[in-house]
This record gives sequence, structure tokens and C-alpha cells, in this order.
Amino acid sequence: MQCYRWHQDVLLIDIRVQPGAKHDEIAGLHGHRLKIRINAPPVDGKANTQLVKYISQVFQVRRARVKIVSGEKSRDKRLKITAPQRLPEMVFKP
Repeated sequence: MQCYRWHQDVLLIDIRVQPGAKHDEIAGLHGHRLKIRINAPPVDGKANTQLVKYISQVFQVRRARVKIVSGEKSRDKRLKITAPQRLPEMVFKP
């Protein structure tokens, strides 16, 4: 089972967030989720804000194209990325 699926030009991806890390990075798979470390505390939505910013950089889209669909107050989240311009090789192996 993959951590992502496509619906036309929309990418839905299940992730596990580790807030409070030393730096932002994709850490690999955590079960059927992509583990992402975020350098922001899980306080007042700071980790979610940083997550959206980081994902927009990784997938080379505007922040408005990244939405947290579910899990806003959980470490397990589902993201919707509209028309990603780049796919990280670590996750999307050819």
C-alpha cells in the first residue's frame, strides 16, 4: 500500500509529522505514511504552518495549493497538493 494516490492532477498524501525536529526533512516511510520532520513546535498551529511551507517548497507549488485535508490536530495527516511541479525521488521512485 502506498502513502499517496492521484485524483487527476491532485496528489493526496498520508503523512506522519514529527514536530520540534532540528530541521525540516522527509525522513522516509512510517508504516503506510510518509514521515516528515518539521522544525516548529506543535503549538498554536506553528507546526502545520511550517509543514505547508515545507511541502510547498519540496513539491514546488504555491502554499495555496497545499491543504491539510484531515488530521489538523494530529500527527497523522492527509495533505492535498494540487498540480505538484516536482516529486521527491525518495517517495516517487521511477
